[in-house]
Amino acid sequence: QVQLVESGGGLVQPGGSLRLSCTASVNLLSLYAVNWYRQAPGKQRELVATIDSGSNTDYADFVKGRFTISRDNAKNMVYLQVDSLNDEDAAVYYCKVDGEGGKDYWGQGTQVTVSS
Repeated sequence: QVQLVESGGGLVQPGGSLRLSCTASVNLLSLYAVNWYRQAPGKQRELVATIDSGSNTDYADFVKGRFTISRDNAKNMVYLQVDSLNDEDAAVYYCKVDGEGGKDYWGQGTQVTVSS
């Protein structure tokens, strides 16, 4: 069974940075598109960034210039560097893989808290 695990969340001051990580129980992060989503309390889950199997990237407008998605195929890892954090970035961040045949895999999420 495929499992995704996110890590790297935590408490950060406004303007601060974190690096979120996503890994999988099997070596599939290099094969498929990987997405980062986030969900704040009382809000819908929203797509933040995507990296496809060719390492092409795409970002939601609200994070462009502040967040960077990347992958390390040798380590079976996908990262989300989050910089210049503000209150609106506080959320649980999830990793999702667009698997073969339309099967999606989700992690359990990592909490990002922004507070002074």
